Amino acid sequence: MGAVAIEQPVKTAKLNKQRVRHGVAAAVRISRQVFDATRQRNVVISLALVTLLVASSIGVVVSAHENRELFNTLTHLQGERDRYQQEWSQLLLEQSALSAHGRVEKLAAERFGMVVPGRQDIVLVPLMSPTLVQ
Repeated sequence: MGAVAIEQPVKTAKLNKQRVRHGVAAAVRISRQVFDATRQRNVVISLALVTLLVASSIGVVVSAHENRELFNTLTHLQGERDRYQQEWSQLLLEQSALSAHGRVEKLAAERFGMVVPGRQDIVLVPLMSPTLVQ
């Protein structure tokens, strides 16, 4: 068997017309005092300074947010640069391996039937001087 809790009935507060009028009158009095105070010079200066302070703090928050976004972008771009640098290094190694003299000579002999000329096949051409060319 379950336990049963008996609660006391909640009494609803009755709105007293005189109490409501007194509250409204107090609110009007306070708002009138605030508006009257804004006409004084030192209050206007204080409000302007508070406005500048709020605008400055919002500017700081926006600036910090943009700084974080730019830092994340910078980190991403640096990683991408590192990957490109690594790929470039690998391409340079591949190029040096493909252009090695032994490999080029072997491919020339296999594909085109080229051979290194012997001594008897080499012909020397004398250098002509510019005065003889006329």
